[in-house]
Amino acid sequence: MQARAQKWRREGKKVVLVPTMGALHNGHLSLIKRGSKLADKLVVSIFVNPSQFGPREDFSRYARTFAADKQKCLVGGADVVFCPEREAVFPPGFDTWVDVTLLTSSLEGEARPAHFRGVATIVLKLFNLVAPDIAIFGQKDFQQSVIIRRMVDDLNLSVRIVLGPTVREPDGLALSSRNVYLTPEKRRTAGVLNRSLTWAKQQIADGKDRPAGLASQMRRIIQQESDFQVEYIEFADPQTLKKQKVISPPTVILLAARVDGTRFIDNIIIK
Repeated sequence: MQARAQKWRREGKKVVLVPTMGALHNGHLSLIKRGSKLADKLVVSIFVNPSQFGPREDFSRYARTFAADKQKCLVGGADVVFCPEREAVFPPGFDTWVDVTLLTSSLEGEARPAHFRGVATIVLKLFNLVAPDIAIFGQKDFQQSVIIRRMVDDLNLSVRIVLGPTVREPDGLALSSRNVYLTPEKRRTAGVLNRSLTWAKQQIADGKDRPAGLASQMRRIIQQESDFQVEYIEFADPQTLKKQKVISPPTVILLAARVDGTRFIDNIIIK
C-alpha cells in the first residue's frame, strides 16, 4: 500500500482515503461516492480496529462482511480496497499510541476510556500508509472528526479532512453498523433520538438559549417514547467541544443513549 501510494504521489495523483471498519451501509457509500468525485485515486480501508473497543464492548460480534463490502467499494469507485491483517497493523511489541488529550476527556471519551487513543493511532497509521491528500469522515462520529482535525493540525500532517453529512433512515435514525442490534420493537422507536435533536434545534431558533432546560426536555421526549437510556446530552462549540453554558451558535448538540447493551450516538449542528 505504501509503495503504491508513493508511486501515485510521484505521478501527481490526488489520493483520497475513506477509512471504515466495514459492515458498509449507505452512510459509508455516500462518503465513498464523495471521495470518488474528489480523487484521482480512491482508497477505502476496511479494518476492525481492536484498539478502539473497550473490554466489555462488541469487538467479537462486530459484523464482518468483507466480500459484500469489497463489492460495494468497487462499485462506488474505489481503486484500492485496503484490508490489512491485525498482526500487520499491531505487530508483537507494538507500544506507540497517539493521545489527543483534552478533546478526548469528555463525551465519548469519558464513557469509553482509551477509545480515541485507538482511533487516533489507527488513523495516523493509515495516513502514513496511504499518504492521502484528503480523508473523508462522517458527521455522525462528530467528536472523532474534531479529534482527527486536532491531530492533523498538531502533527503538521499534509492531509485535508472532509466531513460528510449524516445519512438517515426515513424516520431520522442515523445509519450505523450497530443498528442491526436493535430488535424490531426497539427499532420502531429509535427515530426519537433524532426527533429530540430537531426539537432542540427549533427551540434554539425560537430564542431558547439555556442548555440545561433543553437537555432535560430532550431526555423526557426520549424516555417517554422509547426504552433508550440517555447517557449524555451536551451543547458544545463545534471547534473545541467546549460546553456552552449559554447557547450561542455555532453549536453542536451531541447525545448518546443505550438500549439492550448497545450505545447509539447522534448529533446536529446549528450554524
